Amino acid sequence: MVYDDAYTKFLSPSLFDHCKERTILVNGFSKSYAMTGRRLGVSTGPAPLIEKMGLLLETTSSCVSPFIQRAGIEAVAGSRKKINDMVLEYRKRRDFMVKGLNELAGISCVKPDGAFYVFPTIKKTGMTSNGFTDFILKEAGVAVTPGNVFGENGEGYVRLCYVNSMSNIEKALEKLRIALENN
Repeated sequence: MVYDDAYTKFLSPSLFDHCKERTILVNGFSKSYAMTGRRLGVSTGPAPLIEKMGLLLETTSSCVSPFIQRAGIEAVAGSRKKINDMVLEYRKRRDFMVKGLNELAGISCVKPDGAFYVFPTIKKTGMTSNGFTDFILKEAGVAVTPGNVFGENGEGYVRLCYVNSMSNIEKALEKLRIALENN
């Protein structure tokens, strides 16, 4: 899921060897086709490696349910209208959330070019990622992921997801504002 002109910036390493020598692509349908929980994915890579991956998968889970396979075929072969509509809606939610976060004291958020998460810095609040996460959950009832779970460079950040209604995003931003003002 890529927004705006990010298509011109995105470069897949698969363009260099077309997944025939050193590149392996692993992708799932959960996010790009809104098929969360279906556990359907695809891998492309050098044939000998993909063959071994297939054998491993065969021994751990016999197969994906037929109805999920049919849904995957429809996702790939069907109309892109619903996907395009979904991306447009997520872009609106992203823009709304980023604007709202940037209006909060101590928070700064760069607009992401893809996905459906934002990763604002909370360093100016004086709290750690874990401290902020605990504070916001307790005081505002809003759950966020501490940035440090993504590695040491994530300290001072939190992750929020905007796969929710605009109404809920607006309510969460207002609760964050009140909690931060009362801190």
